[in-house]
Amino acid sequence: MVSATFSLMGIKEFMIYFILTSILFSLLFIPTQLTRPIARFRPINNAHIPESGNSHTARFAYLISASNGDVRKLKRTLRALYHPRNYYMLHMDRGSPEKEHLELAQFISSDPVFAQVGNVWVVENPNLVTYRGPTMLSTTLHGMAKLLRNCRWDWFINLSASDYPLVTQDDLIHAFSNLPRDLNFIQHSSHLGWKLNKRAKPIIIDPGLYSLNKSEIWWVIKQRTLPSAFKLYTGSAWTILSRSFAEYCIVGWENLPRTLLLYYTNFVSSPEGYFQTVICNSRDYKNTTVNHDLHYVAWDTPPKQHPRSLRLRDYRSMVFRNVPFARKFKQDDPVLDKIDRELLSRHRGQFTFGGWCSKSGERHKTCSDLQTENSGVLKPGPGSRRLKALLTKMLSVRNFRPRQCR
Repeated sequence: MVSATFSLMGIKEFMIYFILTSILFSLLFIPTQLTRPIARFRPINNAHIPESGNSHTARFAYLISASNGDVRKLKRTLRALYHPRNYYMLHMDRGSPEKEHLELAQFISSDPVFAQVGNVWVVENPNLVTYRGPTMLSTTLHGMAKLLRNCRWDWFINLSASDYPLVTQDDLIHAFSNLPRDLNFIQHSSHLGWKLNKRAKPIIIDPGLYSLNKSEIWWVIKQRTLPSAFKLYTGSAWTILSRSFAEYCIVGWENLPRTLLLYYTNFVSSPEGYFQTVICNSRDYKNTTVNHDLHYVAWDTPPKQHPRSLRLRDYRSMVFRNVPFARKFKQDDPVLDKIDRELLSRHRGQFTFGGWCSKSGERHKTCSDLQTENSGVLKPGPGSRRLKALLTKMLSVRNFRPRQCR
């Protein structure tokens, strides 16, 4: 009788142990990946982007950054870039005068189109930006996170008030609407060149991360060796990133984006390397890059650290490159008037012409208010054809794979 009782107790203990063990193993094998990575991208084999298709119309989310004295440039750039299908986050550097912050806020709140559509926002608590440190990167990630949370879009574009479009938004939307949504337009190279000693090895501290007063970055005397856990890449600070990759950088299932963010906190000009190093070291995203920033930039003499201001003499070169953006421009430079007149059909103080604001039968293309019945209409022009020609060339089998991360 006693032995039978002990046998029953042994069976119970065994069953309890078995159940607990099963639960433990089931917990160990719960997938930790919160979001499935995108499918591997395949280049366009026929090197042709169709004129129309079944894919939904593309949407863009813009982060446009400005600093002290940039309010007028920011207003003009916003009107040139505006489209009711897109989203716009404006960041005015905390170091700018209070009157400029108020002027920008009043400009947005008083515009009837912005008020009606509700797709333009100003960052309420802006960051202090020192352009040689990581604060510019922090601002980009901040804007990206807010746009991910508040709206649905396909690509994220970061620009400054000194940038300007060379195609209409109808052209841009039309050219991108038939592209795979996982493409990332990001210029990258593993050949650091002069940046090896000027960017990769120095260690800096940016007071802008913890101080309300703008000051120069601090240089640490001792330099560091190149990392062995990942490979460094460099490129342009201006990118067009897919929503999938943006989510990976903000809430990714791997620790790579956070590890590299910590590394680039002490890196000179971190916006020129962070996204490049993240995407080229990621197994799921490294083959989604189109190695181009879709900008026209005229650099100074070597080592090409600063873009020179564009003038009327640069106009033909800008157009022939078929890119959608150019930088940088001085305030109200005559070349901007020529771009407005010949490329954007934009009149002074108005929006860039598009199907969303057009009226049937009008003789002159003007765009000052929203025509609700045309809000989903696109009227692409020559800019769309130029941009499609460039995209077709970049996405062909001949050009796409050889320019991937190496």
